[in-house]
Amino acid sequence: MKHAKWFVLVLLLVVIDQLTKLMVYDYLKLYESFEITSFLSISHVHNYGAAFSFLANEDGWQQYFLVTISSVASLAIVIWMVKTSQTQVFKLAALGLILSGAIGNLIDRAVLGFVIDFIDLHYQDFYWPVFNVADIAITLGVILLILVDLYNEKKTKHE
Repeated sequence: MKHAKWFVLVLLLVVIDQLTKLMVYDYLKLYESFEITSFLSISHVHNYGAAFSFLANEDGWQQYFLVTISSVASLAIVIWMVKTSQTQVFKLAALGLILSGAIGNLIDRAVLGFVIDFIDLHYQDFYWPVFNVADIAITLGVILLILVDLYNEKKTKHE
């Protein structure tokens, strides 16, 4: 398979995501927090919704909805990756990051019914929503994909 190295990267990131969530699940009680610095804590929370707890307060249907959406999106990204030229390294990296994050959170939703979040950034009275490694991968992947598209658009205009 011509894109095997990218799918190995996806697998590695999914394993890292799942191992970090497992450690939090095993070593911290729900809502327990461990301060690392004045602005960073490890806090065990469960997100029953999507990003920023969107749909978290629904009565359970959102689990099936989010599993379905994540599955379809993951399949679409796999197809997109396979159809992307091997020379488009940054686009493949971006898609791999997004895919690994989608799969990492999909596993949680499908197996547990919620996503384990634990990275807790805060400053004084400001608290960013708690997130996880999969969320970081998705965010970095989306940013990289936007930058790649902006670069390609600028390059096309100058040709």
